[in-house]
Amino acid sequence: MKKMIGVVIKSRPRLFGAFAFAALLTLLLPQGWTLLSRVLFGWNVATWSYLVLMFWLMAHATVEKIAGLAEQEDNADVAIVAIMSVAAMASLAAIVLELGAMKDLTPAHKLWHYLITVATVLGSWFFIATIFTFHYAKLYYRSPTAQRALRFPDVHLQPTYWDFLYFSFTIAVAAQTSDVSLTSRVIRKTALVQSVLSFWFNMAVLGLSINIAAGIVGS
Repeated sequence: MKKMIGVVIKSRPRLFGAFAFAALLTLLLPQGWTLLSRVLFGWNVATWSYLVLMFWLMAHATVEKIAGLAEQEDNADVAIVAIMSVAAMASLAAIVLELGAMKDLTPAHKLWHYLITVATVLGSWFFIATIFTFHYAKLYYRSPTAQRALRFPDVHLQPTYWDFLYFSFTIAVAAQTSDVSLTSRVIRKTALVQSVLSFWFNMAVLGLSINIAAGIVGS
C-alpha cells in the first residue's frame, strides 16, 4: 500500500494533492455531520479542485510538455484510472443512500443535500472523462510516430490536451467515438471501458435526476 501511494504521489501529484486537501477539510467539518455527508463533501472538494487544476494545466500545456509527460515511466497509470473510475461510480451509490436518508429533514436541509447531490453527479462525470483524457494522451504519445494510437482528421495535427478532451468527452456524452480513428488494440480496449462506464453512468444520472425531481415536487 505504501509503495502504491508513493507511485501515485510521484505520477499524479495533483490528484494526490486534491484528495489530501479534501481529507483535511473533511476532518474540520462540524461534529454533527454524518459519515456519509462527510464522504460526499470530501469527494466534491477533491474532484472539483482536481478539475480546476487539470483544466489550468490543459490551458497552458504545450505539445512538447504533453509528449514529455507521456514518455515518463508510469506503471500505475492503468491502476489509477481504474481506481478513480470505481470511486466515481461508488459516489453515485453514496448519493442513493444520502437521498434515502432525507425524508425527515427540513426543507432547508433537503436543499443543501440536493445541491451536494447535483455537485457530486456533475463532478464525478467530469472527473471520469478528465482522467481518461490524460490516459489517452499518454497512450497516443507512447505509440510509434508512424502509427499513432489515435488518428485525427487533421493530417498534420500535433494534438494537445484539448484534442484528447474532445475525444474523451465525446465518448462520455454519446458512449461512442466520433471522427477520430482508433488504430491500436490498447486504445480500443480503453475506449471500450470508458464507453461502458459512460453508458452506466449516464443511466444512473438519468435515474437520479428523476428521483431528485420527484422528491422536490413531493416535498
